[in-house]
Amino acid sequence: MNYEIKQEEKFRFIEEGQGEPLILLHGLFGELSNFKDQLGYFSRHGYKVVLPLLPLLDLDLLHTSVGGLQKYVHKFIETRDYQDIHLLGNSLGGHVALLHTLKHPERIKSLILTGSSGLFENGMGDSYPKRGDYEYIRRKTELTFYDPAMATKELVDEVYAITSNRLNVVKIIALAKSAIRNNLGEEVSQIQQPTLLIWGNNDTITPPFVGKEFHRLIPHSELHFIDKCGHAPMMEVPGEFNQILEKFLTKLPVSA
Repeated sequence: MNYEIKQEEKFRFIEEGQGEPLILLHGLFGELSNFKDQLGYFSRHGYKVVLPLLPLLDLDLLHTSVGGLQKYVHKFIETRDYQDIHLLGNSLGGHVALLHTLKHPERIKSLILTGSSGLFENGMGDSYPKRGDYEYIRRKTELTFYDPAMATKELVDEVYAITSNRLNVVKIIALAKSAIRNNLGEEVSQIQQPTLLIWGNNDTITPPFVGKEFHRLIPHSELHFIDKCGHAPMMEVPGEFNQILEKFLTKLPVSA
C-alpha cells in the first residue's frame, strides 16, 4: 500500500479523501493493508477514510487490553477532532469499536462490525502462538480465511515476525485474554447508532451465530452474511463487502 503514514503527537495513521470520517480498526494480527480495498474505494466516493495504526504491541503490559486500546482510539479521535464518524472494526478492532461507541457515543454516527469479538470468539482455539514454529503460524493464519490461499507467504511472514519476539507473544496472549474477559453481552443493547454487521458464513473464529446474536442484541442493526468467506470479509471478498457497506452508508441522513 503506497499511502503516506501521517504522524500527529503519538498517533500514526493514514487519512485519504474528503467527507464524513470512515475510521477502520484492524484486528489482533491486523495490518493497515487489511483495509486497502476500502481505503481506495471509499476515499474516492465521498468519505475521509482513516486508518489508525493501533499500538497492539506498544502499550505497557498493564494497558495491553481492549480497554487500553479503546482509550488510545478515544484520544486519537479527540486529537484529530473527527465528528459524525462511521466506525468500522474487524475482529479485535470491532471489539474496540463497540467499547468506544458505548463509552463515547457522541461523535459516532454509525457502527460497522465484521467478525467482531465482544460476545464470543475462538481466538487462539486450544493453543497460543508458538515462537519459532512457522508451520503453526501458517495454519493459524489460514484459519482466518475460507480460502487458505489468502494466507499468502507475505501475510504469514508478517505474523511470524510478530510472534518471534517473546514480549510480543506475552502481549498477544494478554490481548486475547482481555477480549474473552471483556464480554459486552449485557451492554450492547444500549447502542443507539445504526449498526451494520457483515459476517462470513464460514467464519470459524467468530462463527455465524455470533453475528446473529449481535443482531438480536443491538437495536438498530442489520445483518448480512457472505458465502465462502471467513473471518476477514473486507480482505477476502472486498467487492461484495464494499457494496454492502456503501448501500448502508448511503441510507444514513447526511449531516448538516
